[in-house]
Amino acid sequence: MHTNDPAVVDRLLRTPGRWAVVGLSTNTSRAAYGVAAYLQRIGHTIVPVHPAAPTVHGEHGYATLADVPGTVDVVDVFVNAGLAGAVVDEAIERGARAVWLQLDVIDEDAAARAAAAGLDVVMDACPAIEGPARGL
Repeated sequence: MHTNDPAVVDRLLRTPGRWAVVGLSTNTSRAAYGVAAYLQRIGHTIVPVHPAAPTVHGEHGYATLADVPGTVDVVDVFVNAGLAGAVVDEAIERGARAVWLQLDVIDEDAAARAAAAGLDVVMDACPAIEGPARGL
């Protein structure tokens, strides 16, 4: 069973990076919307990834993770746990540095694949909860 490393959580939150937020839309009632705004506030660049590819929080969206140009440091997964494995595999394929599976997004096999590929893995956690707990 995957256990989040507090040092990894801390490093990912404190080191400015480019976070592809998979499942981020303009729906203000969804958790992804608020979490993406929080990530921006603490110094990260967000990239919305959603089939409708909306612009969110001033950032251009992309329909798929494969469509995102440039490097991606963290792939933040806001999709149903049943779909998370495919997103994690895309993150591995494109060379992301880490995957962060949100609260209740649990896929032990996908987490193991990501870790085996050398990615940092955080699962069943939320940056907007973990950050303030660290004074961010």
